[in-house]
Amino acid sequence: MDPQFLSGFTPGARVVVAMSGGVDSSVAAHLLHRAGHPLVGLFMRNGVHVDAAESHKKSCCSVSDARDARMVAASLGIPFQAVDLKGEFGGIIRYFLAEYAAGRTPNPCAICNRDLKFQRLLDFADELGCEGVATGHYARIEVRDGRVELRRGVDRRKDQSYQLFSVAERHLARARLPLGGYEKPRVRELAEAAGLRTAKKADSQEICFVPSNDYRKLFEERGIATHAGNIVDTSGRVLGAHEGTEHFTIGQRRGHGVAGAYPLYVVALDPSSGTVVLGTREECCAQAMTVDELNWIGVDVAPGAQLRVEVQVRYHHTPVWATVHAQGASGEVVFDVPELAVTPGQGAAFYLGDRLIGGGWIRSTKLVNALASGADGESHHG
Repeated sequence: MDPQFLSGFTPGARVVVAMSGGVDSSVAAHLLHRAGHPLVGLFMRNGVHVDAAESHKKSCCSVSDARDARMVAASLGIPFQAVDLKGEFGGIIRYFLAEYAAGRTPNPCAICNRDLKFQRLLDFADELGCEGVATGHYARIEVRDGRVELRRGVDRRKDQSYQLFSVAERHLARARLPLGGYEKPRVRELAEAAGLRTAKKADSQEICFVPSNDYRKLFEERGIATHAGNIVDTSGRVLGAHEGTEHFTIGQRRGHGVAGAYPLYVVALDPSSGTVVLGTREECCAQAMTVDELNWIGVDVAPGAQLRVEVQVRYHHTPVWATVHAQGASGEVVFDVPELAVTPGQGAAFYLGDRLIGGGWIRSTKLVNALASGADGESHHG
């Protein structure tokens, strides 16, 4: 047994392992199998058709991925089920489109983790008499005295702890992440040594229900009208026109079609009027943000408490220092230094060192330059 691996489950406990057909979940299953856990492999069908030409770009949810997951399970000698979650994924797709329509930028992976991988699969675990669920996420879970400590993965380039900020502590307490102590090259070595067919399979780079990586096509396919209008600067001067606010996200610097003497960023979106506001880098910086649906992991935070934390505001973002003013289910986060491209709809994850203690959904921001979003400097985006 690799000395880095500790299953965390009761010895010999039966476990559900989420198998996507990729190398990571395959190795997670392999490690648990070697540790002596009876396993049930579960593959989540999302009901989205992926053309054969696109399937090679992905490593989750396509027909070929289901086949790979099934064959890895067979090679390990464990039972395997493909569960139909088309309805649940349909809800995530509706959320995804609604957020863009409201001028926000959605985070479907965090929603999927919260509602499916660490909730719905636990329901299946209960039905199957299993102790908990394991996935191939690059993060670490430890349970001490009944409380969860969730930490970044050892491989910081692959770390996925940010995407777990909204998962309930009670669900994380029944989950284990076998790959958290490994770097990706070692995971591929383990896959090769075990003869797993997914050892050299490419990592997924796309949202599983947007195989083309162009989410705008979803609006076309579903006949959903977008909010066309004008592109303006922070003084209200018209710079051009666009086909829909849904085509933009806060902080976007390229692809807006407006040339300037200096870089222009999307600083605000107003779907009701179809307005896209462009401004300078400074005008795209937020000094504070409001977050809601606060979720705490392994800590108890009383209303009115203030916490000094490092905040990560999107998946590929270097955390920055801020003060969280907790107010129950919501709170205000004040940055030490104004932060670029803080985007409503994304998650704000709170860290103490490498430990993720919780987070919430970014609802609105207070921009440095009030002209970018009105006299009060508030940017609500829907």
